[in-house]
Amino acid sequence: MQSLKGKIAVVVGATRGAGRGIACMLGEAGATVYCTGRSTRARVNPAAARHTAARERLEASSPFALSGRPETIEETAEMVTAYGGVGIPVRVDHTVEEEVEALFARVRAEQGRLDILVNDIRGGDALTEWGKPFWELSLEQGRLMFERAVFAHIMASRHGAPLMVEAGAGLIVEVTDGDTDAYRGNLFYDLAKMSAIRLARAMAEELRPYNVTALAVTPGYLRSEAMLDYFGVTEANWQDAVKKDPHFIASETPFYVGRAVAALAADPHVAAKSGGVYSSWGLAREYGFTDIDGRRPDWGKYFEEQGR
Repeated sequence: MQSLKGKIAVVVGATRGAGRGIACMLGEAGATVYCTGRSTRARVNPAAARHTAARERLEASSPFALSGRPETIEETAEMVTAYGGVGIPVRVDHTVEEEVEALFARVRAEQGRLDILVNDIRGGDALTEWGKPFWELSLEQGRLMFERAVFAHIMASRHGAPLMVEAGAGLIVEVTDGDTDAYRGNLFYDLAKMSAIRLARAMAEELRPYNVTALAVTPGYLRSEAMLDYFGVTEANWQDAVKKDPHFIASETPFYVGRAVAALAADPHVAAKSGGVYSSWGLAREYGFTDIDGRRPDWGKYFEEQGR
């Protein structure tokens, strides 16, 4: 089970959701995981607090706003360790290059290597204005979503990839939403998620000569902490939410995509997948893992059966 023992990973955006699930399952496989994000148990410095507060005002009216949520990177790191790995929390604002550069300098100094980089930061749920045509969307919110969901990924890879290139090995994972080019219902959201897929493809081309793999991974209907709160349920009684949304029956925990990433990282032939986009359900069929609750949800199959 400890297929990643001795491996060093950075999960960008590990505070909650898919990022937390991925960090934990890399830990389950034995990896040392640097869990990064902005939400900590400690106070941030006043300048950073003002910077964050100004941006969070854009999200305040959304039920998916991140401000005030209880999850922290310390909690994620403790979960990683409890699952069998080594969790290391590092507060990083991934829109600030100096902080990103310092993160990877620390990884280099402490570990001397980087085997896995997962780019999951987005912070765009509260910024997405569903139901509006693109000409009515907030440009300010769209710009912020791109800064987080696209440029922050580029910045992390820019500073993380050199460690892999030097070693002649490594895996970069772009977390996206959906494994097709179908429109995702909102212009900025669609561009952000398609950009993650394209980033993986572009990086794969340039990294291939160095034996470094880049690919994109998507979860299905994610049963995240925020989604459980939205429906007023917990993981223990999540099926009660099906009364509000029947499609929730096909949902998956964040650990499912986490096991997908862990399986990819442990695959000695993962380079054959470089440049592609893969789903949690498809990888579950290929590698034989289940969700943490023992189920094997298949959002792709469910989606097709519903004629969506």
